[in-house]
Amino acid sequence: MSETRILELDDIDAIVEPFDWDFSRSHAADIEAIWQRETAAKPGMFNGRVLIQHRGAPEGRVFRCAYSETDYRTFLSWHRLGHPGAPVRNGFGMAALRTADGAFLLGEMGAHTANAGKIYFAAGTPDLDDIVKGRVDLAGSVLREMSEETGLLTSEVEVGNGWTAIFSAVRIAFMRPVSLPLPADEARTLMLERMRQLPDQELSDIHIVRGPADIDEVRMPIFQQIYLRYAFGAQPPG
Repeated sequence: MSETRILELDDIDAIVEPFDWDFSRSHAADIEAIWQRETAAKPGMFNGRVLIQHRGAPEGRVFRCAYSETDYRTFLSWHRLGHPGAPVRNGFGMAALRTADGAFLLGEMGAHTANAGKIYFAAGTPDLDDIVKGRVDLAGSVLREMSEETGLLTSEVEVGNGWTAIFSAVRIAFMRPVSLPLPADEARTLMLERMRQLPDQELSDIHIVRGPADIDEVRMPIFQQIYLRYAFGAQPPG
């Protein structure tokens, strides 16, 4: 599956089920070494429980998939080592936040985070808080992460229907359309003010993207660049 595959979806059907991910055993020494190095540089990192997608495929306009539980240090080490082992994916939802004047708002990750300096929509790896009756509530995860990272209230935004998914072999970014009825500059000012009041501020800045010329090819992950070009009509579906 190529990095540039884009798929429009009506829904995501995600369940939680057991999965024996051998990576945690086969790379135990690497995981310990990487975690010691990462936490020495960023002591605030927390080894919580997260969800990784171990199977999934589209059926028409519905993506059916399954997630299983692991710890954050194993998940982070899998990324740092280049995603070895069994074919699993990081499947996460993102709030594709768009303002009244058509611009997108993206967050810049703070210096204390694992992805310091990277710029992308508010998002987070699904965790145990996103499990509702044995299913992964990615729609709820999108709004929770948006509120936790930007300070925006769910009552202040309008959530659109469906998803735009950006696929790769090891990652699926599920983009949910979310609109904020303010012009971009005013919205950014509001978000920066709210962020300063958060008990755990993950983002250091908010970036306005009004068109393809505003895409940062160095600090934005490739999936984020692909989505923005697609949304502005500069990237064909495929």
